[in-house]
Amino acid sequence: MTAARLTEELALRFARIALGHVGREYPNKPDHTLAGPEDALTPRELHPVFYGSYDWHSCVHSYWMLARLLRRYPGFAAAAEIRALFDAQLTPEKVAVECAYLAAPTARGFKRPYGWGWLLKLAAELSLLDDKRWSKIIAPLAEVFAQRFRDFLPLATYPVRVGTHFNTAFGLRMAADYATATADDDFAALLRDTALRWYGADVDCPAWGEPSGDDFQSSALIEAECMRRLLAPEAFLPWFDRFLPKLGRREPATLFRPATVTDRSDGKIAHLDGLNLSRAWCWRALAGALPEGDARRAVAETAATEHLAAGIPHIAGDYMGEHWLASFAVLALEEEP
Repeated sequence: MTAARLTEELALRFARIALGHVGREYPNKPDHTLAGPEDALTPRELHPVFYGSYDWHSCVHSYWMLARLLRRYPGFAAAAEIRALFDAQLTPEKVAVECAYLAAPTARGFKRPYGWGWLLKLAAELSLLDDKRWSKIIAPLAEVFAQRFRDFLPLATYPVRVGTHFNTAFGLRMAADYATATADDDFAALLRDTALRWYGADVDCPAWGEPSGDDFQSSALIEAECMRRLLAPEAFLPWFDRFLPKLGRREPATLFRPATVTDRSDGKIAHLDGLNLSRAWCWRALAGALPEGDARRAVAETAATEHLAAGIPHIAGDYMGEHWLASFAVLALEEEP
């Protein structure tokens, strides 16, 4: 299957995939520190909202995808099931347990920054739905994570530039949507100032280490996408010219070659399908930021198309990819600027 845009048919397929695993408790890979025997609890006991989808963060971004699809196609065939899921899961009582989990000293670094960013992006998406009930219910949990960003970013001297969950540019990028949705100018300024402090002086990115064997993000491209999202065009474009000065020649070449995936039953190797999708997302967003008539725009659009074609046929088939890849397909197909 190949596609260049999200259609109602694709939306239904993605929704069915997510609805099949957001309530599936096992297998489960918890990110949980035990302070004592009383902490040996099941995923559903620890996280009554986000206990499915193999791990907490995948469950969160699957909810984001379902909310996005519901907004795009409010009358499609999965809409009633999505609304029923949200009514059952996004309750004040269950969200309070998620908040209480985060209050434990052992949870200080829980899902930093990947899960933080995704939860805030989910909250932002829920706020855009016509029905505001779920947005209001999740707001206390979102505020916990927003405050974690506020507390952590001033302490973070250095960025994390890996291609996995710990990448800091990805966290900033997703948190930016929450800052916009809540009209929190101070939070937006913190995100922007941090991005400039971490990445503002970066020039001529070689991308020589990409891809690593379990990447699902391009550290180079997500950095550029982070800066695109947080900076005004008049600040971003000169920075981007310096950061990827050879883009018009399709260099660094490694950023233009879709990753090879040899075993989709291996969760780490299967990350590379996600790399192809997340690169497609970044390339498409970056192309849109370039001026009309700029030759680099077509170069970036072609790269997006090639990576999308490499990734989107493989969003289902093995649970190691199926529990998360559809969300990245939606990002690649139509994430909004």
